Amino acid sequence: MRIIVIGAGVAGLAIGWRLAQKGASVTVLDRAQPARGASWAAAGMIAATAEAGEGATPEAELAHHARSLWPDFAREIESASGARIAYSQDGSLLVATNEADAARFTERARAANDLTWLSRDEARAMEPMIADTVHGALFAAKEAQVDNRALGTALARCFIRAGGTLIANEAVVRIEVERGRAFAVRTPFGYREADAFVLAAGAWSGEIGGLPREAMPPVKPMKGEMLALKPPAGAVLPTRMVWGHEVYLVPRGKRLLIGATLEDVGFNTAVTDAAEDWLSRRALALMPALRDWAIDEHWAGLRPGSPDGLPILGESAVSGLFIASGQYRNGILFAPAIAEILSRSVLEQSPGPKAFDPRRF
Repeated sequence: MRIIVIGAGVAGLAIGWRLAQKGASVTVLDRAQPARGASWAAAGMIAATAEAGEGATPEAELAHHARSLWPDFAREIESASGARIAYSQDGSLLVATNEADAARFTERARAANDLTWLSRDEARAMEPMIADTVHGALFAAKEAQVDNRALGTALARCFIRAGGTLIANEAVVRIEVERGRAFAVRTPFGYREADAFVLAAGAWSGEIGGLPREAMPPVKPMKGEMLALKPPAGAVLPTRMVWGHEVYLVPRGKRLLIGATLEDVGFNTAVTDAAEDWLSRRALALMPALRDWAIDEHWAGLRPGSPDGLPILGESAVSGLFIASGQYRNGILFAPAIAEILSRSVLEQSPGPKAFDPRRF
């Protein structure tokens, strides 16, 4: 079976890898460089509790299932690629910055076996830089993180080693449809036919021509800016992810990542002083000692958002065209589950979760 995957972010590469492992002939096309879009701009958090909570919603179920897949997924990637992706399950602290947060987090800890409520002193013993004004913290022991930039490179290597063809700098501008079925794509450099197509182009998934209106995924870019801080001599980074004051702090190598803003401004990826100030002020409120740390990098990425905030996964209204988009800010977290769902959809005609069906719009 010949399959073309449009988009070489973490989702597209993971799907392509799974399809190639199952014997398909897979080509992944990307408009730029592999895994240099939202995958590169992310923080690499595998934080189902912080992002989706513990409820029985379809998104929460997907998030917790994906998180459970990550330990084996990470080991498989490192084995197949020969590269480290720095997967670590150190947990995360959701800091209560007021009494309402404290009451809510306490109830969450009572209702979930894998969550622990910590007093202010216990939270600060775990992460000493946390401000002494906090009201405590919720510790989610199963939360994890991965080096998302290393992950993209490793997944590209896994895909190629499994027999896949990866082509960079070749944007798909049109999907050819005849009698309700996709049969080819056009790029500025040529025309490629296949038996099935997976549209995993992130924030650009809704920009490709040729599709009837009912099959066009209603995806739009949601801008997010982030900072990376470099510690002064002698300073020690936090050991785990910390959430509070509307931001998250993620230790990564020798830097501390701070994210993230949210703006609906189209495809604009310019970084701004206003975002830098917003992120800095909230990070300082969470950890006052960061005032002595220097900004090492400031960047922006475009998340793929959907009208109802849920992923768009499965076969579209056009036969042979499958969608993997709308992950919003959880593309890294969802990656192994999305690869599982889409590879089964394409090869086994297995329907994915109904809540994420592309035809719901």
